[in-house]
Amino acid sequence: MNNTFKFAYFAGGCFWCTEAIYLRINGVISVVPGYCGGNTTKPTYEEVCTGNTGHTETIKIEYDSEIIDYYALVDIFFNTHDPTTLNRQGDDIGTQYRSAIFYINDQEKQIVLDYIDDFQKSIKFIDKVFTEVKKLDIFYEAEDYHKNYYNMNKNTSYCSFIITPKVTKFMERYKEMLKKIT
Repeated sequence: MNNTFKFAYFAGGCFWCTEAIYLRINGVISVVPGYCGGNTTKPTYEEVCTGNTGHTETIKIEYDSEIIDYYALVDIFFNTHDPTTLNRQGDDIGTQYRSAIFYINDQEKQIVLDYIDDFQKSIKFIDKVFTEVKKLDIFYEAEDYHKNYYNMNKNTSYCSFIITPKVTKFMERYKEMLKKIT
């Protein structure tokens, strides 16, 4: 593996939404949906959806740190979901939709904590940031049908009404960071 390839673990509500955004970023190699932060081993989607496992829908991002850095990924995370709502994103409600970042090392932790501090102080957000910041314990990969969900299911109502507006807003704001289509 290339030593500039690194991983980041973010939970910003439904993993179909966050995956759809990060797949479009230049420097992102892959995005895998899964589960983190819970108290059961090898949880299934059905179990996580009950809200009883303690897991949150999380994405594992593999990225090339020579093209995009961790801070930029964190910035995108905080600007593409609402970190000021506890245990929900829009109509997706429950602990499985909570905002969380699972860091790998102290440097990542400090980047996230500094970002949250600055974000919290910004005039734009007067509400409390509820993003959970925890050391990564274990990431469980989600079932295969969740992978590349948005791109494979764009015509479903959830994708059309929930994900497409988020992706469109993201693409307008972060034009310079999008992958070049050849």
